[in-house]
Amino acid sequence: MSKHALIFGYGFIGAAFAEALHAEGYAISATARTPEKRAELTAQGMNAVDPADPTALKAALDQATVILLTAAPNDEGCPAFTALSTHLVSAPGLARRWIGYLSTTGVYGDRDGGWVFEDSPLNPLSREGQRRRDAERQWLELGQTTGDCVTVFRLPGLYGPGRNVLERLMDGTARRIHKPGQVFSRLYDTDCATALLASVRRPRAGGIYNLCDDEPAPADEVLVYAAHTYGFEVPPEIAFDDPNLSGGMKRFYAENKRVSNALAKAELGWRPQYPTYKEGLEQCAKKCERFFAKALRPN
Repeated sequence: MSKHALIFGYGFIGAAFAEALHAEGYAISATARTPEKRAELTAQGMNAVDPADPTALKAALDQATVILLTAAPNDEGCPAFTALSTHLVSAPGLARRWIGYLSTTGVYGDRDGGWVFEDSPLNPLSREGQRRRDAERQWLELGQTTGDCVTVFRLPGLYGPGRNVLERLMDGTARRIHKPGQVFSRLYDTDCATALLASVRRPRAGGIYNLCDDEPAPADEVLVYAAHTYGFEVPPEIAFDDPNLSGGMKRFYAENKRVSNALAKAELGWRPQYPTYKEGLEQCAKKCERFFAKALRPN
């Protein structure tokens, strides 16, 4: 039987997961809202689906045994749940489906720098985190109804080629915000994809996994390391309580926690290829060397 996957919300991680699935022999369907994006996906050999077209969605869903949901919820709820749930309940797939829902470590809220695990209480501070918590519950309950293997993945800040501090240093948008004792967890995009693939291979219905690297670290420490290592000027320090910071940035710095990836390692046999930001930034520099030709310097 041919292997088919549906990615609802083809963005940064959807692209990394599609590449990993393609290497495993999967045919990929992916949603895109604009004709331009659908044309781009078609040119890459994917079945591009308009998420507003229920007929096209149903056709892709009927074939898929692997479904990844990345679209962010809004005030009306999770768009993937609205588009797919009725059909998932009424038309069981050809085999038990793996359904991965990408959530956020923001569902834990603030822990004053302490560690969080998958069974830690959820206390999201932001509206975005509250929406993700509610969507997690929806999808896990749906899995109990359909018998599908619904799995939730809680993600921290994601980075990789095209989305990293080196590029912000290059274009002058990097900001060195300092808050004493503040740490964040992060994850390289392909490490996220390999964790998802590990779950496809070792499915557990109702599973919840934190995905992150091994070293929570302050954002300004990462920025200074990147600047020193790759030959950029270090931006001036900005205090976290600076009145000129945006509301979104202040909300971002309101949460301080260390995220444990121990369960994903133990159950999925997964290890991040880039266990700290240092290895990850080195790979970003290699991938983007043509953009950094003037800034890179040998170690």
